[in-house]
Amino acid sequence: MIELVSFERGTLEDLQKNFESFIGQMTAMARKGTDKRLGQWLDNSDVCRLLSISPRTLQTLRDNGTLAYSQIERKIYYRPEDVNNIMHLVEDRKKDAYWRVNGGQDKQGKQ
Repeated sequence: MIELVSFERGTLEDLQKNFESFIGQMTAMARKGTDKRLGQWLDNSDVCRLLSISPRTLQTLRDNGTLAYSQIERKIYYRPEDVNNIMHLVEDRKKDAYWRVNGGQDKQGKQ
C-alpha cells in the first residue's frame, strides 16, 4: 500500500529552508565548538585513545548499546561521563580476552 502526502509548494520550500538552516547551525557548532557542552564532549579518536581500543571495538560498543553517543551530521560525540562509566567494563573484557588466548598463564608462562 502506497500512501501519498502532498504539500503546497510554498510549505515544502519553507520546510526545506528551515531544515537547511538547522543543519547549518549544527554544522557551525560542530566546527567551532562554541557550544559549551559540545566542547566538553569527546570524539571517536579521543575515546579510542582513552580506552586503548580500536575504532572497530568502539563501533561495537555503540552498536550493542554499551556506550551512548550523539551524532551531528557524520561526526559522533560521547559524553565524558559515559566513557568513564564503561572504562572498567572495557578493562575487564581485555583481561578476559588475554586469559582466553593465553590459557590462564601469565606473561612468564606460569599459571
